[in-house]
Amino acid sequence: MRIVVCGAGIAGLALAQRLDTLGFEVVVLEKAPGPRPQGYMIDFFGPGYDAAEAMGVLPRLRELSHRVDEARYIDARGRRRAGLDYDRFARAVGGRLLSIMRPDLEQALREHVSDRVDLRYSTSVADWDERPDGIGLRLTDGSELEAALLVGADGIHSHVREAAFGEEDRFIRYLGFHTAAYVFTDASVQAEVGDGFCLTDTRDRLMGFYALRDDRVAAFAVHRTPDPNPPEDARTALRTIYGSLGWVVPRALEACPSADEIYYDQVSQVRMPQWSRGRVTLLGDSCQAVSLLAGMGASLAVAGAHVLAEHLAGEETVEAALRRYEEEWRPVVEEKQEVGRRGARIFLPDSGWMLWARRIALRLSRLPGVDRRIAASLTGKPVPLPESTAAARGGRRG
Repeated sequence: MRIVVCGAGIAGLALAQRLDTLGFEVVVLEKAPGPRPQGYMIDFFGPGYDAAEAMGVLPRLRELSHRVDEARYIDARGRRRAGLDYDRFARAVGGRLLSIMRPDLEQALREHVSDRVDLRYSTSVADWDERPDGIGLRLTDGSELEAALLVGADGIHSHVREAAFGEEDRFIRYLGFHTAAYVFTDASVQAEVGDGFCLTDTRDRLMGFYALRDDRVAAFAVHRTPDPNPPEDARTALRTIYGSLGWVVPRALEACPSADEIYYDQVSQVRMPQWSRGRVTLLGDSCQAVSLLAGMGASLAVAGAHVLAEHLAGEETVEAALRRYEEEWRPVVEEKQEVGRRGARIFLPDSGWMLWARRIALRLSRLPGVDRRIAASLTGKPVPLPESTAAARGGRRG
């Protein structure tokens, strides 16, 4: 059975790897000419961590991960105001936590996709027609494909979703923030950041920094704005919006690369009444975006891919598999979306009072038991994955 996956990001690569392992013929289409280098540091834990372990990719993720000892908030003079011990947070999630750059997570997944998977860059789906037993696809390079299923794993601005379900403004829920990320080189900033995730202790806008290898630093920014539209020039916008912040921010903005090297987007969630229509289904941010405020987008993408693949392998029909996938995974996604919305004012306070309340909460996190409560408030409910069907099936699907 052939399955076509549109999107070679985290969700698409995870699905391709798992489907191939379960014996499906897989074609992955990616409109970009190659892997995308832009992205930010993520904390990878929860169901995606479990799925990565089941896929055999966890050792590589550990190699590519970065040591972080604390998330700490720094004032304009470089003084630590509050922090959250990462070891305590890791213990609260069973020690199953990695800090990794998003492009490195994609790299690890891509490395674990076998040569049997047909991965095509600079190619996407132009249109399609559904048939009684599958779907006929016409691609942007002029070629055609037949498949049992088309999976749209092409991100929050999904072309597959728009073609199958309608305009994106029907499903995107803007949360009132813009975010940006880039990498720059500055040995002095790297040394000052050290092994921490350092964030400015500010309201309405903040910048955060991770130290990478070779004198590089990953910068992350988020600010409130009522306008969902991105600026014409991301570099100029960042310098204007964050330019008055203190500490290392001026040096980081001076080293900010050109706009095409900056990841920039609105902070949004995607909420849809259904994820599948006929022989088209959606995966990852295209239908399940929880936003950076929930902190589990990559984890849910990998785990959701695992869930979808297992049901495609275990159910008698594609239609039954898609029903089971949505029945099982939608409640998980909706709960994590609620976690993200609920935590927005803590993540980026909109008042001096909320800034003070966050400092107090983080100081209390050092008390026994409080760290677990804070971790639970950040991560939500634990999510078990379905047991693998690979052993039960035996052999590869044709």
